Amino acid sequence: MNQGKTLLYNTVLLTVASMFMRAAGVGFQVYLAGVIGAAGIGLFQLILSAQLLALTVALSGVRFATCRLVSEELGMGNPKNVPKVMTRCIAHALFFGTLAGTALFFGADQIGHRWIGDGRTVLSLRLLSISLPVVACTAALTGYFVAVSRVAKSASVQVAEHVFRIGVVVALLTLYPPRDLEMAAALVVIGGVSAELLSGLILFLLYFHDKRKLPKSGDTGTHLTRRLLRISMPLAMSTYARSALNTLQHMLVPRGLRRSGADPEEALTSYGLVHGMALPIILFPSALFYAVAELMVPELTAAQVAGNQARISHLVSKLLRVSLYVAICLAGLFLAWGQELGQLIYPGTHGVGPYIRLLALLMPVMFLDAITDGMLKGLGQQVYSMGVNIVDSFVSVILVWILLPIFGVGGFVFMVYFTECFNFLFSLRRIAQMATIRVAVADVVKPVLSIIVATQAAPLVLRILGMPLSATVPSLALHFLLGGGMYLLLLFLLGCLTVQDARWAKRMVGMRL
Repeated sequence: MNQGKTLLYNTVLLTVASMFMRAAGVGFQVYLAGVIGAAGIGLFQLILSAQLLALTVALSGVRFATCRLVSEELGMGNPKNVPKVMTRCIAHALFFGTLAGTALFFGADQIGHRWIGDGRTVLSLRLLSISLPVVACTAALTGYFVAVSRVAKSASVQVAEHVFRIGVVVALLTLYPPRDLEMAAALVVIGGVSAELLSGLILFLLYFHDKRKLPKSGDTGTHLTRRLLRISMPLAMSTYARSALNTLQHMLVPRGLRRSGADPEEALTSYGLVHGMALPIILFPSALFYAVAELMVPELTAAQVAGNQARISHLVSKLLRVSLYVAICLAGLFLAWGQELGQLIYPGTHGVGPYIRLLALLMPVMFLDAITDGMLKGLGQQVYSMGVNIVDSFVSVILVWILLPIFGVGGFVFMVYFTECFNFLFSLRRIAQMATIRVAVADVVKPVLSIIVATQAAPLVLRILGMPLSATVPSLALHFLLGGGMYLLLLFLLGCLTVQDARWAKRMVGMRL
């Protein structure tokens, strides 16, 4: 399989797997909302926010460091060094994972009562600490499979983990109906920990089987540990700071909402509506962009090692332009029919639809930021990227502290808008310094006009055919498909997509016109 075909195959595979997991995740959120309510979702989000800092310490940049270091060895023609790289990366993961797990277990009481301000989170935090060493090793193994272009194995394990997690949680909540939110959160966490331990074991077995396929040729690697730490430690320090700020931000949200006049349960409910219900729907299509961003790390690393600046500029421009077209389409579709989508996904919960539509306008910025972040990492700019992320998180904390007591949930939404735009603009600026970006103003204006026309015309056509808009699966599926199809046709008519683009796509899969 040639390089282009492998890249496209892996992109499609990761996207399909991510889409499946996100769809299952949204369905799982709907199920949880029905069992534990929006307040329970809000409490669970606080637990995950507190866990985020410990998880960041556990990972300490090991996934990207593994992917980058393995890609470098393969790019320099030294595949025999990959097992040595993996030994160091797994040792790195075990050390930091155990350190983080121990700290979270013994510090859970302090974190739950003092930091979060809700003692119902303590039990769940202690349960989460058990899986951190395994999660860190899993991240290193996933980085390996991405670097060697065998993502089918890691993607399959991730899907199996997700299915197993949901199955265990549903079984536990059915067999042991929770008497309160604390028990409900603990049962959800037990399901997640069980799935993470199982997936870690499976990935280890797959790696030991896979490494036997590596060629034995090449020079002996030098300074592998030093190179690993040179990649992972700056990234780890940056992620520590960002994770601490993110954790602080999420802890301040319910408090800020309470200061605005909301009672504690109402604050948790509002937080659950925006962060636990609306945002997962908005981020659902991001699976495609994160898959492309992750797979471009070894691709851009190889081009950089080879000194192929023309290829770097070509990849950057093509990815930004195509990603922009897709993101604008998604934003228009979610903006047009977000209200009905919210009613369909959360039929017993009011207020999700307006937040979906409000956040839909931010989708192009969010998704392009994911692409630029992946490209920066592929070009060795992970420290710069994390620096921007740290400033972004610091600004988020300040805005949450100032705005939420005054404007409530509206202040939180403004904070999301401001920081996402801030992050993307600085990342794009750095990319522009490293590659020639060929994206014109027309590449923005024409797709925007196209999606406006498509979302206005599609309902008219379907209404004439006797299929008016409603909050049902058939109706929304038809509107999304017809709207997206019209948008694609308009892009061809307006010259945004051309025959040359079609030929490029066919060359990517090794076909001939």
